[in-house]
Amino acid sequence: MYTRRIFPIRGVLKWTRRYIFIFFLVATIPVVMFDVLRMKWLHVPWLPMSVLGIAVAFIIGFKNNASYDRLWEARKIWGGIVNTSRSWTIMVKDFITNDHAKKPATEKELKSIQRELVHRHIAWLTALRYQMRQDKPWEMHVKTNPSNREFRESHYTVHEDTYPIEVVIAPYLSEKERKEVLSKGNWASQLLGKQSKRLRELLQQGFIEDFRHMEMANILVELYTLQGKSERIKNFPYPRQFATLNYMFVWIFILLLPFGIMEGFEGIGKKIVVYMTENPAYFDITQKLQLFIGQHFVWFSIPFSALIAWVFHTMESIGENTENPFEGGPNDVPITDLSRGIEIDIRQLIDDKDIPEPYQWVNDIVM
Repeated sequence: MYTRRIFPIRGVLKWTRRYIFIFFLVATIPVVMFDVLRMKWLHVPWLPMSVLGIAVAFIIGFKNNASYDRLWEARKIWGGIVNTSRSWTIMVKDFITNDHAKKPATEKELKSIQRELVHRHIAWLTALRYQMRQDKPWEMHVKTNPSNREFRESHYTVHEDTYPIEVVIAPYLSEKERKEVLSKGNWASQLLGKQSKRLRELLQQGFIEDFRHMEMANILVELYTLQGKSERIKNFPYPRQFATLNYMFVWIFILLLPFGIMEGFEGIGKKIVVYMTENPAYFDITQKLQLFIGQHFVWFSIPFSALIAWVFHTMESIGENTENPFEGGPNDVPITDLSRGIEIDIRQLIDDKDIPEPYQWVNDIVM
């Protein structure tokens, strides 16, 4: 998926609102114990808290950098698929001729061969993106996290979860070939294998000669390479020890945070009380209110604790939702839209008919 505009702060607050309530609750309980129950010993020195916060910030930064690298590498891989698909189509269009044919074909027959090879390539794109959208055990953030699931159900749909591959791939393959390919484990690899077999048949028939066959075979090798790179990102998750421990460290920091900043806010309140009592000439209703605020200034630690916890947890969540670029989240690589764009482009190159329209943005999101 890809969002067309900057994610508004209202959307971020809606996405994280459940945790915001939790952060306020986590920050309120220690303050009640500290100020209402008079458990003044209940605090943690700020120095160890700051060291822990710095360590957690470094870990979050490391995870977010690694997650972004995975996302950006996936985008570069699919950019390579776009370029290689165009190269394949140009070769199909210009290399397959009657120049060396043992039995020359009509123009219509040559067009049919070109269309067959291009359509099989579109079928490969379709099979690859469906394989990339398949669920892995570590790729359940979009479907299981309540906030992610709610956003997905209300803002967009994933094409691959809505339409079965048998229906989508049908226009590009014969029924026999479709059933044969879908009966195997790796659909995309099977289709590239059939492309290679078809090239050998064209070489034997003389529609391409050795040099052209070698160049087109090299394109298939490059497509295999790009497919393998996509599968590497898909099938190898961000190391679980980093993801799990990082999440634990963030929550340890969030739970200890109120205990670390209460004493500082109480110190500010004491300074307010001292100032108020040392200036009795100005002791009016407003001054009494200020004195009351100073005596209970520790309660202001609640929104600040919640704010700091929200920042740390949201940054950790961003990394968690970015580490799997083919999962189907709103900011993943838009492989469905890229595949449709490639299809339109290469079918126009061979003057094909019934070319589909590009996918439309829905709620400023494209798949």
